[in-house]
Amino acid sequence: MCGISGLIGKSISIKSKDLLSKLAHRGPDGEGEWFSTDKSVWLGHRRLAIIDPEGGKQPLSNEDGTVWITFNGCIYNYLELAQTLRQKGHRFRSYTDTEVIVHAYEEYGVECLKYFIGMFAFAIWDEKKKKLFCARDRLGVKPFYYSDQKNAFIFASEIKALLATDLIQKEVNHKSLQEYLVFQTVLGEKTLFNKINKLLPGHYMLVDKKGRIVENKKYWDIAFDIDYEHTEEYFVDRLRVLLEDAVKIRLRSDVPLGAHLSGGLDSSAVVCLASMLNVTGDRLKTFTGAFNEGEKFDETRYARLVAEKAGADCLEIYPTADDFVDTLQKIIYYMDEPSAGPGVFPQYMVSRLASEHVKVVLGGQGGDEIFAGYARYLVGYLEECLKGAIEETESRAQYAATLSSIISSLPMLQQYIPMLRYFWAEGLFEPQAQRYFRLMDRSAGVRQIYKEDVFENSVDFVETFQKIFYGSNAESFLNRMLFFDLKVHLPALLHVEDRTSMAWGLESRVPLLDHRIADLMASVPPNIKFKSGQPKYLFRKAIKNIVPEEIHKRKDKMGFPVPLHLWFKGKLRDYTREALLDNAARQRGIFNPEAIETAIEQEQDFGRVIWGALCLELWFKTFIDKSGE
Repeated sequence: MCGISGLIGKSISIKSKDLLSKLAHRGPDGEGEWFSTDKSVWLGHRRLAIIDPEGGKQPLSNEDGTVWITFNGCIYNYLELAQTLRQKGHRFRSYTDTEVIVHAYEEYGVECLKYFIGMFAFAIWDEKKKKLFCARDRLGVKPFYYSDQKNAFIFASEIKALLATDLIQKEVNHKSLQEYLVFQTVLGEKTLFNKINKLLPGHYMLVDKKGRIVENKKYWDIAFDIDYEHTEEYFVDRLRVLLEDAVKIRLRSDVPLGAHLSGGLDSSAVVCLASMLNVTGDRLKTFTGAFNEGEKFDETRYARLVAEKAGADCLEIYPTADDFVDTLQKIIYYMDEPSAGPGVFPQYMVSRLASEHVKVVLGGQGGDEIFAGYARYLVGYLEECLKGAIEETESRAQYAATLSSIISSLPMLQQYIPMLRYFWAEGLFEPQAQRYFRLMDRSAGVRQIYKEDVFENSVDFVETFQKIFYGSNAESFLNRMLFFDLKVHLPALLHVEDRTSMAWGLESRVPLLDHRIADLMASVPPNIKFKSGQPKYLFRKAIKNIVPEEIHKRKDKMGFPVPLHLWFKGKLRDYTREALLDNAARQRGIFNPEAIETAIEQEQDFGRVIWGALCLELWFKTFIDKSGE
């Protein structure tokens, strides 16, 4: 894992050391840069040495120096690809996955992307074609930001590095700000900064020598081409094979490796598979976080159970309110943009713990989006089943479950009764997109703490939502919900995954987001994938004999809850008031001070009203008021 950067523009000069210093946390093991002969192209790199620590310095070139790359990520099937490329006559000077990308590009051009299994963001300068080839992995595990200037194109792994060039004014994109308040993330290519964009997952770009983007193309996407030919048993067997291979190839490392472990189904499966497939003989180290505020905030007993089953060491950390005060502004700095949820805080702390013992961690991120694990899918689908029963249409193929079959899964919604009450308060049986928007709209209960003009001239958020929701070939409500989450919710979670790990120079690998698994799950008929309304039905069957039985039967997964509602009314009360009600916050004119005071006192259990406001204000203080230092 590393930090990458680069610039094309003959008339532009930059202080490259200043830019690379902003990425130093991503690559503490080395720094490198390369200039073209005429100084119009610059590539920079900060290295975290994982594969071939001695031979993988970047930027790296082919034999004759006509192709140069700066790369962040890991190509897990690099050994197999290297063997194929050697058979085609390519000569290697190192044992790195970076050099495999270079030779694959020489052999296949932009089509090389379809051969890579991994997480990646890279830029390749082709001296013969006078083109920069930029690419990002299929599901967006690794970040790629860029700014298309009048006379230059500049890119980097993190926004703060782009800002360090002084080529970009620190201006807020107000449409993006409105999206953040509604979705707690910014949609599509945009960021919260004007003139700074993201290269979307599954896309590549070509940039010419004058810094002009000549092509921005999607090379992969989730396609719900349903396979009705195979049985449930086939899909279970196929999924188990892919899970084992996804974990196995992610164990390839020349440095110590461990795993995040929450005690939930996803991370437990990854840990058990990693221990089973580990050929080094070393005990796997696992890393778990919890809080001392009671059982509702502590899952360590489940994590210990899994560690014992897997023959792994279980290391734990218990973050406190004081830790929150000490680290939140640092976290916002590393994040570049406000976080999607308070889980970023304990995740940052657990990554700190892991970095003290290993340089690579496996995790269970993505399981809910790939395997249909969120309770909201059941909430949304319960109404769909009721509607289907009334209209006598529930026998159609696009239905994942019938009203009668879903009944056995309903007890898991006991803790979601407040959500159901809100969800069914209005709009019953409206079109699917409008109903799912109602579940995903984070502005409910939030708008009153902001000044009215914050939402002035806003776009139609339902229309924006619908474009994404109906943006695939999915026919079922379930797959449309999954598609939206893969495009909006998952990128926000992966943003957290990348920043909280890289802040500590830690490489985080996510086996469940292997694109082969995503492709398989997209092809599974909805009535198998979400059978009887059971979240992660197929995944549970595939790992039944891999994880402990108590974990396999769990229906009370917490999702790393943070006791913020307790802290805001106690230990964090003064800290929160000072941050949100000081002169800078008042003069900014975004918040309604009286409503903020009330919200601090009345924050609901696991509410996100104050969390969202606090993240946003600290972002302003860190990046807009200051220089991002």
